[in-house]
Amino acid sequence: MMRIIEVENYEKMSQLAAGMLGAQVLLKPDCVLGLATGSSPIRTYELLAEQCAAGLLDFSQVRTVNLDEYCGLKPDDPQSYRYFMDTNLFDKVNIKKENTYLPNGIAPDMEAEAARYEALVQELGGADLQLLGIGHNGHIGFNEPTDAFPRDVHTVALTESTIQANSRLFDKIEDVPTTAITMGIGTIMKAKKILLIAGRDKREIVERACYGEVTPQVPASVLQLHPDVTVILCQKKKRGETHAFGTGTGIF
Repeated sequence: MMRIIEVENYEKMSQLAAGMLGAQVLLKPDCVLGLATGSSPIRTYELLAEQCAAGLLDFSQVRTVNLDEYCGLKPDDPQSYRYFMDTNLFDKVNIKKENTYLPNGIAPDMEAEAARYEALVQELGGADLQLLGIGHNGHIGFNEPTDAFPRDVHTVALTESTIQANSRLFDKIEDVPTTAITMGIGTIMKAKKILLIAGRDKREIVERACYGEVTPQVPASVLQLHPDVTVILCQKKKRGETHAFGTGTGIF
């Protein structure tokens, strides 16, 4: 079943997303959270950190698995997703760093690393709740439009549109990695529950993903086949309204 919730703005979207993630932690203190990167979830992570600091949430038993990582970036590189997660969430809550997992983007054998990370996710039992975003081309994680849905964790060549979208986070476009390692569609679909968040600029692709044909050309469309999906979508901008919602592609 897919539930689509429209909210007024980015703040309301973030509050609702944080509420759902926080509820998962309260219901199952040792849960596995599937997490994502990019600018979309930054406020969500801030709210979770605030709740933890206030004593409302306890992350001490939580395990996390992230969707993806750039290939070729060391964990301490400011553009790596490990660095993003540490600075935006992990360093701000009482989670054990050894319980936070991301693919290793500098593994000497990326095929072996993909197999290792896939096995790890399955050993943990998959995500209890997987946070997602969506790219303008419909990608989730770094699963780009293609002829078939990728099943397991794998490396992928990023499309030009994804590289362009991510270039705003780098000094110059030449610095953007061209490959990444990502959970496959099959890995994502094994999550018990999925939460997708999307800003106003993603309305068109969200509508295609939720109501259009299920096709690997729109990777997120596969979510129509999952039994428990919640989509939180910002409403259309009202006339005369300004909105500073930031977009990113890491979580999309």
